[in-house]
Amino acid sequence: MLVDSPPEASTAPAPTAPRKRHALRSAGLLGSVAVLAVVVVLGIAVGAKQIPLDQVWHGVFHYSGTDTDVVVHDVRIPRTLLGLIAGAALGLAGTVMQALTRNSLADPGVLGINAGASAAVVSAISFFGVTSLTGYVWFAFAGAAVVSVAVYVLGGTRNATPVRLALAGTALTAVLVGYINAVNLMDTAALDKMRFWTVGSLAAATMPTVTHVAPFLAVGGVLALLLARPLNAIALGDDQARALGARLTRTRVLAMVAVTLLCGGATAACGPIVYVGLMVPHVVRAITGPDLRWILPYSAVLSPVLLLGADVLGRVAARPGELQVGIVTAVIGGPVFIYLVRRRRMAQL
Repeated sequence: MLVDSPPEASTAPAPTAPRKRHALRSAGLLGSVAVLAVVVVLGIAVGAKQIPLDQVWHGVFHYSGTDTDVVVHDVRIPRTLLGLIAGAALGLAGTVMQALTRNSLADPGVLGINAGASAAVVSAISFFGVTSLTGYVWFAFAGAAVVSVAVYVLGGTRNATPVRLALAGTALTAVLVGYINAVNLMDTAALDKMRFWTVGSLAAATMPTVTHVAPFLAVGGVLALLLARPLNAIALGDDQARALGARLTRTRVLAMVAVTLLCGGATAACGPIVYVGLMVPHVVRAITGPDLRWILPYSAVLSPVLLLGADVLGRVAARPGELQVGIVTAVIGGPVFIYLVRRRRMAQL
């Protein structure tokens, strides 16, 4: 009686492609962190005033109260730290909004959320006499939340499309910007306080500003990162998400809380800075693919690279003065936004 011989290799080799892809993504994330570290150093070392590197080192590690030490320790370090946490917040907020709305053009600036926070802060300063960050940060949160809901409602809720959401955000932004300008023109004291803030700036950063806003941004950032898996499910469509066990209402509510904390805190501290949350996630998707478990950490690292890089560029380009970072990001982001709209053929959506 003949017996068939067993197959030579019954065990399939372990898949190498997913492991290789994971290794490449991990290496890319580490490389992004290294780039961020370089930009942070540039943010401290480079400014409108040229300071030799040895004096920069002295100001960071051996503070003695000299003029250059004050510039480095009390101006550049807080400014860089604020750009670091605000950039991460804007990048995470933009990524969450794009996933939540399934709209790759969603951005806190494009959809009017930054303008809502700005309008609330202007109202707090002009009508209620609020002058401290700890006071008007709550107004910023309220303004961001109200506009988030308004854009979603005007965009058609369940029938919302990228075009409707973008148009709703643009319309609300125009109204709110007009309101901000009207208040500033009627109240010169408010105008003096707001004229740099309204274009988006890191120039007025102080350590109290950083410490006051950091807890809100930290909570929003952790919440955004924890929502990566359910947001991945929502990106497949509501029916698919339900089939995968995602709780749509809870996920959407928590996502809006995260966006409100991130946008409200960043806008209260820096003013309305646009396009950071729009540009960076698109770059990240080209590196990582559509998985939000990678897009969110990458965005949290690369968005500060963009914001701090724009801030350094603004300081160098207009010496001995400087361009506000909100102007630089707008100049960069405007053409990028037009390119993205044309590529998606928005007229056909």
